[in-house]
Amino acid sequence: MKYSTLVIAVLLVAAALIAGCSQQQATTQQPSAASSQGIIKVGVIASLTGPASNVGNSMWQSAQVAADKINSDGGVTLKDGSKAQIKLIVGDDESTQQGGQTAATKLITDDKVDILVGGYSSAVTSAYEQTIAEYKVPYIVTGASSPIITHRTDIDTSYIFHHCPTTDSYGQYTTTFIDQVLRSALDKKFSFAADRPIRLALLYQDTAFGKGVQTAVNNTITNNKLNIQLVAQQSFKMGESDFRTQLTLIKAANPDAVYLAAFPNEGAPIITQARRDIGLNTIFLNVENNDNAQFYKDLGQYGEGAIIESRFSPYVAPTGAVADAQSTFKQSYFTKFRTYPDMMGASTYEGVFIGAQAIGNAGTTDKTAVRQALVALKMPQVIEAMKDKTISFSPDYRESSFDLWMEQLSYNATIGETRPAIVWPDNLKTSDFTLPSWYVAGSSS
Repeated sequence: MKYSTLVIAVLLVAAALIAGCSQQQATTQQPSAASSQGIIKVGVIASLTGPASNVGNSMWQSAQVAADKINSDGGVTLKDGSKAQIKLIVGDDESTQQGGQTAATKLITDDKVDILVGGYSSAVTSAYEQTIAEYKVPYIVTGASSPIITHRTDIDTSYIFHHCPTTDSYGQYTTTFIDQVLRSALDKKFSFAADRPIRLALLYQDTAFGKGVQTAVNNTITNNKLNIQLVAQQSFKMGESDFRTQLTLIKAANPDAVYLAAFPNEGAPIITQARRDIGLNTIFLNVENNDNAQFYKDLGQYGEGAIIESRFSPYVAPTGAVADAQSTFKQSYFTKFRTYPDMMGASTYEGVFIGAQAIGNAGTTDKTAVRQALVALKMPQVIEAMKDKTISFSPDYRESSFDLWMEQLSYNATIGETRPAIVWPDNLKTSDFTLPSWYVAGSSS
């Protein structure tokens, strides 16, 4: 009987110990998601393969430079006082809609990331937004520029934040440059009549991105009653390499300038084929995603005189507060990858900092709390010049606001590449816009 009582007592004590251990284990597993392991998982969606891989790799590599910097500075402080390190996990969207869907789904369901950064092609990014909406993962889009990314109403986009100028903003900006700066240069050189319209042609990618630029140009001309005549509007499929048919039709329209809505791997052959093969010696205006080291190399002599709307360049920076920060980033990137980052890389670098700041402000990786922290975010600009020197998101469509500029390219025969100089606006310019000696103005005849 005593033996039985002893056995029972031992069993009761063991049971109590097991229960206590289980309770303690449950308690240690439940504090904020990141503090239990000291890791914040940041998913980076980038085009590592396919037509957009040139830019996509710069985005992914720039994210790595950002994570290195944040982690070396101690990581992110959470509300329980613990420090968490950034762990990047990349998803290759393969420059396709299906690839984007696969990458986003894996990052969310398998890798269980806390936040997402990246997205380049608007068409690809919009294809997997439903997955973002379904799982409610905060997503800082740093490349896809179509307004549809956050303006669409068929799904809930409230977890998506747009950290890049939209086609609306830079399409309007470039059209204004054409009306003010190009017009002045044409009138000065050719003594055109005051009422002569600028003859503009558009060559755009047949995607949400390209059509967004087309719409922005048309709307800017109409809404501001600009004396600009669209003499040709030609499109092409994403990833095409031969543009001679479209360029021949554009040349026949006798434009004063051609505005391209193209990726760097498309823009460089467009300009080369236009000048070398078609004899279209005009001013080519390019969207900001072409501010890319490979683009300058691929253009060679045919890039002379071309224009790029930008907010970050591998080779030039405006004077002011961001110049030193940009220089430090470029040097860190070059040290790690032996080349220079592009403009989409710069916004992705910032995207990682924005995500880290939001998680730090929230004090947790809880996705609802992080989303709210992004809504309320007001942080100092990082490496790109922002409106009011502050990164924040608009209350309606969660878009950040940048200071933009225009660059003109000149050919450096010693290195066999083009290099940019800022020519507009006046408070940022380092050089004046000029019409090249070989330039041919359009005519109505």
